[in-house]
Amino acid sequence: MVDSLGDSLDRALEGAFTRRIPQSAQAQMKYLVKQLKGTKATAQALGISQRTVERYVSGKLKRPRQDLRGRIEREVKKRWQPQVRAKARKKAASTDGLVVSTRARFGFTAAPGTTDDARIRDITQALPPEYADRLFTAREQGATEQQLQQIAADGLAQMYFRANNSRAHGLGVEFTDIEQIQIEL
Repeated sequence: MVDSLGDSLDRALEGAFTRRIPQSAQAQMKYLVKQLKGTKATAQALGISQRTVERYVSGKLKRPRQDLRGRIEREVKKRWQPQVRAKARKKAASTDGLVVSTRARFGFTAAPGTTDDARIRDITQALPPEYADRLFTAREQGATEQQLQQIAADGLAQMYFRANNSRAHGLGVEFTDIEQIQIEL
């Protein structure tokens, strides 16, 4: 399965956590019940019955199915250490920026006589804070994967292909067929 840019952004923020998430299914379920203010809301978020949530909280059920375990962990990580996550996001969006490592197909629209054939490239490039801010803001507002890819393509075009506007002026970059992508803060 190819990684999505949105998931990679989430994982980058998870790297800032100062403590591990709760490990047992019971502890994770108790955390979710507390965060979502009740077993009914937790059940709806996980797509299971309220009674099943209550069984995990009481310890009667201990080992969730693999798909449910993944959903529980995703929901816990989404809510874990919100201040730490916000601080890391703010730092990336204001001073540090982020680093994008990708293996994808890049094509160009450029002046006649240049080679604009798309080809697979491995690129690791630091993007300035404004691109980090645009990516995180778009992710928060529910942007599609295509929209996130376009923001990343704009950043890579600016910093990698145009060398921060010192060359290749007017070069348009297409970012497709992503084989892998990783973002680091």
